[in-house]
Amino acid sequence: MVGTERKSNIELLRIVSMLAIVMLHIGAASVGLPEPKGNLQAVTGRDVWVLTVEALSIIGVNCFALISGYFGIKARWSSFVRLTLLCVVYAVGIYTLLAVSGLVPWSWGEWIESWMVYSHTDLWYVPAYLGLFLLSPFLNSMDFNKWILAGFIAFNVWCGWLWHGSFNPTGYTVVQLVMMYLIGRYISNHVNVEAGGHRLRYASLAAYLVCTALIVVMALFADSLFTYAYNSPLVLVSSV
Repeated sequence: MVGTERKSNIELLRIVSMLAIVMLHIGAASVGLPEPKGNLQAVTGRDVWVLTVEALSIIGVNCFALISGYFGIKARWSSFVRLTLLCVVYAVGIYTLLAVSGLVPWSWGEWIESWMVYSHTDLWYVPAYLGLFLLSPFLNSMDFNKWILAGFIAFNVWCGWLWHGSFNPTGYTVVQLVMMYLIGRYISNHVNVEAGGHRLRYASLAAYLVCTALIVVMALFADSLFTYAYNSPLVLVSSV
């Protein structure tokens, strides 16, 4: 149910997830990822390091959405207003500073559009999270059968990731956030994580590290957008 008791270790993971998202933007989003495409002789140590950091950090968005599902989003008007104001302050503030400093040309049209954070933006997460926020009361009221949830995940992986379905080709959509949210709800409602003890923790850590290594190997041969897609099965497993 919504209102699962807050747990400091999972709240710490939420902070780690946000730091991972920052790492993604500092690394791949800023300087780009190497694309060896199987040409291993051209791969440098720096390339391997960049791909490894990306593989370690790619779970950030998925984990954040999963934790939101684990605790349950409480959709209130006050929360919506805070979310909107936060996005507006950053969007309008950053554009204004860039324009005043001469780094981008000033345009009244673009300045007005910077206020429209849910419709006039190239940042996918803001409108996607709004969609999740609005759907959360409905998602919180549902108790998904594990096979239905498994089917939904398989549909996203097979039709979305593998065959590039337009509804969720790389995980940069509200569909991805809903899927991770539902996984978090299922874990919260049906899985006694604490009963697993150290054995479950060690197994989870091992799975995360193995998936990370496989992601790096895959990145040496496949397209980076395909390899590091949020709905890639390796990324999904390491996120959970």
